[in-house]
Amino acid sequence: MTGRTTTNGTPAKAITPTAATQRLRGLDKAHVWHPFTQMRDWLASDPLVIAAAEGNQLIDTDGASYLDGVSSLWTNVHGHRHPRLDAAVRAQLDKVAHTTLLGLGSEPSIELAARLAAIAPQGLTRVFYSDSGSTSVEVALKIAFQFHRQAPADIGGDARRTRFLSLRNAYHGDTVGAVALGGMELFHSIYAPLLFDTVKAESPHCYRCPFGRQAGACEQECITHMETLFARHGHELCAAVVEPLVQGAAGMLLQPPGWLRRVRELCDAHGVFLVADEVAVGFGKTGTLFACEQEGVTPDFLCLAKGITGGYLPLAATLTTERVHDGFLARHEALRTFFHGHTYTGNPLACAAAIASLDVFDEERVMERLQPKIARLAARLETLRGLPHVGDIRQRGVMTGIEMVRNRDTKEGYDLAQRIGHRVTLEARRRGVIIRPLGDVMVLMPPLSITDEEIDLLVDATGEAIRAVTEHGATGGLDGLPDATGAA
Repeated sequence: MTGRTTTNGTPAKAITPTAATQRLRGLDKAHVWHPFTQMRDWLASDPLVIAAAEGNQLIDTDGASYLDGVSSLWTNVHGHRHPRLDAAVRAQLDKVAHTTLLGLGSEPSIELAARLAAIAPQGLTRVFYSDSGSTSVEVALKIAFQFHRQAPADIGGDARRTRFLSLRNAYHGDTVGAVALGGMELFHSIYAPLLFDTVKAESPHCYRCPFGRQAGACEQECITHMETLFARHGHELCAAVVEPLVQGAAGMLLQPPGWLRRVRELCDAHGVFLVADEVAVGFGKTGTLFACEQEGVTPDFLCLAKGITGGYLPLAATLTTERVHDGFLARHEALRTFFHGHTYTGNPLACAAAIASLDVFDEERVMERLQPKIARLAARLETLRGLPHVGDIRQRGVMTGIEMVRNRDTKEGYDLAQRIGHRVTLEARRRGVIIRPLGDVMVLMPPLSITDEEIDLLVDATGEAIRAVTEHGATGGLDGLPDATGAA
C-alpha cells in the first residue's frame, strides 16, 4: 500500500489495528515519554507505530505505508534501506561496532574526517565529533569561548570576548548552551534562570518583518540592524551563531540574498568568529551540499548532524580552522586541552554510514539530479498559494514552510487551542503522507531521493489537508502528535 487514499483522492477507510499493534500501543503508553509531545493527549490517542521502511516510504505495524514528507525529522537523505548504506553498516559490524577516540584512533572516523575536510568550505580542516545537532553547537561554543580565554594575542585570543550573538526565533538544540542561544519563547522561556545572556538580533522574516516593512519594499533593515549590533557589541563578542539561509524550526524563515555574506564581513571586521549551524540545512537540503556555499561564505565553525549519516545513525561533527586548533596547542601542564568529549564520539558504525552517504552523493549525482526536483516542488507549491488560508509559502531547496492564517489580509494567526497545524497533519496522514507542524506552519522536507510522483503526492495531500481543516472544519482525532511545533 503506497498511500492511505482512495482512487478519487479522498481519505481511505481506517485499517483495523492488529493485536500486535494494540500491544505495542499499550506498552508505548505505559513506558515511553515522547519528545515535544503533550503526553495527556498521547495517552488518549491511537498512535501510529512504524515497523519498517523502504525508499521514501514508512510502513506501520498494520502494513500501511506513508510518504516520509519530513525525512524522519530532517535526517534521511537517500531514502530508507539504501543498499549502499545498509552494506556499509553491515560490513563495519563485522569489524567493530564501537571503540573510543579518547587515546585511540579509528579507521572510519579518520577517513570521514578527511572526506568532510575535502568537501567543506575551504579552510575548515579540523573535525571534532559528537552525537547530535545540539552537541555540535555546544562544541563550537565551548571551543570559541576557550580559544579567547587562553590563545595568545598574536593569533587573536582576547579574554574580554565572552558573549555570543544569536537570532530571535533561533533554534540550535535542547542542551543548555544551545537553548541559551535560542530565541523561541515557547521552547526556551521556562529555562531562563539556567541560561547565559546573549546579544539577540532580529531574524530576517520578510512575511512578518520585525521592522514593519513589506516584502520587496524594504531597505534591508535586517542588514543595517546587524551592522548596528556589531558596532555596539563587536568588541565583546566571542562568536555570532546563525542557521545559514533558513531558520528551520522557526517556521522555515528565509534570509534575503546577501544577508549571510554581510554577517561574515561584519565578523571579519570585528574579529568575531562565525558559527554556521548547518545541522538542518546541510547535506543538500537547501539545494547545495552546504548552505554557506550559496553566498561564498566560509564560517569559522561548521556544525553538522542530521543528514551526515544519511539519516541512519546519530553522529555530529564540528569543523573548524587550523588557527582555532592551534590556539589549543601547548605543553601539557599549560592545560590548554579541550576538556570535552562524548562516550560515542566518532562511533565507527555511524562514521561508516556517513562515508557511504558521501559515496552515494558522488555515485548517484545526487545534487545534480536534485535541481529539477526543486523546480518541480516550487511549481507545485504555487498551486497552493490561492488557498484562502495560506498566508505565505517559503521554500529553499526542498525545505518548505506553508504558513496558515485565519485572515490573509491582516495575517492574523489561529488561536493555539485550535491546533490547526496538528489537525492538518492528521488529514495529511489519512492521505498517505507524514508531515509535521511548526505551530501553524506546515513543514515539508522530503528526502533528496523523492520522485516526481512523490512530490505531487506530497503537495496534493498537503493542499487537500489544509482545505479540509481551514475551509471545511475537519477535526479528526488526537493521535499524540506534538501540540505546537516539534522542533528539529
